[in-house]
Amino acid sequence: MKLAFRSKIGSTERLWRCPVAPASRRKHLRTNPTCLFTGIVQGKAQVQSISSLGSKVAEWDGDTYDMRTFKVAFPKNSGYGDMSTVTIGASIALNGTCLTVTETDLAGNTATFDVIEETLKRTNLGSLREGSAVNFERSARVGDEIGGHTVSGHVQTTARIDSVTTGDGKTRMDFSLSDPFWKKYVLQKGFVSIDGCSLTVGETTGEGGFCVYLIPETLRVTVLGDKAVGDFVNVEVEAQTQAIVDTVERVLAEREANMH
Repeated sequence: MKLAFRSKIGSTERLWRCPVAPASRRKHLRTNPTCLFTGIVQGKAQVQSISSLGSKVAEWDGDTYDMRTFKVAFPKNSGYGDMSTVTIGASIALNGTCLTVTETDLAGNTATFDVIEETLKRTNLGSLREGSAVNFERSARVGDEIGGHTVSGHVQTTARIDSVTTGDGKTRMDFSLSDPFWKKYVLQKGFVSIDGCSLTVGETTGEGGFCVYLIPETLRVTVLGDKAVGDFVNVEVEAQTQAIVDTVERVLAEREANMH
C-alpha cells in the first residue's frame, strides 16, 4: 500500500508517496508487494542531510502527518550504487524499508527520499542522523537471482539488540521484538529480514525473542557490523510464513466455532 499526499506551493503541486500501511491495520496487514527485494544488501550508503517538510494532509483520511526528506549518498564505485542508472520514482530499500526516489544528483551520486511520519515511527529511520550509515538494495528485476528470500520492503516492527556474542568465526545477535504480536511469524530456521538482510532465525527465545548467527562478510558489508547492544533494527517477517500461520489460525478458529 502506498500512502499519497498532495501539497501545493504557489503553482507547483507535488505528489508524496510512502509504501507503508497505517498502524490501525497492523493485525490485518498482508504482504502484497508492488516491488520486490531479495534481502541481499548491495552495500552501505550514508545519510547526507535530513530536512523537515513540516506537516502534510493525507488524501486517504485527511489527517495531518509530519514528513522528512532524506538525502543519501551512495558508493559510486559500486555498480548498484551508481545513481545515473536510477530514475525518479524507482524503489530503493534503506535498512529494509522500501522508499521512492524523488530526486537524484549525479554530481554527488545522491538520491532523495520523502519519508512520512508513520514510517518514521514504525522503523528505525526516525532515529537516523546526518552521517548515519544505512543498508541499501535496489528493487529486483525479472531474471535477477534471488539469493536470499522475497522481501517487500514493508517493515512491520523493530527489534532491540539485547546481546552480541562473537567467537569461532561467527557472531550471534539476540533480539527482542518491539511488538510481540509478530513473534508467531518468527520461527526457528525460518527467514526474517533484519535491516533489509535476509537471515535465518537461529533460535527463538522467550516472549518476542530470537537470535541470528552472522558470518564476518555480513558484518563487513552491512550496517549490522556497526550495531551495538541497545540499537534497534527493522524487522520484516517472511510473507509465506505469515500466510501459512494466518491460514491455520483462521481454519482452526472456524472449526472451533462450528463445534459450538
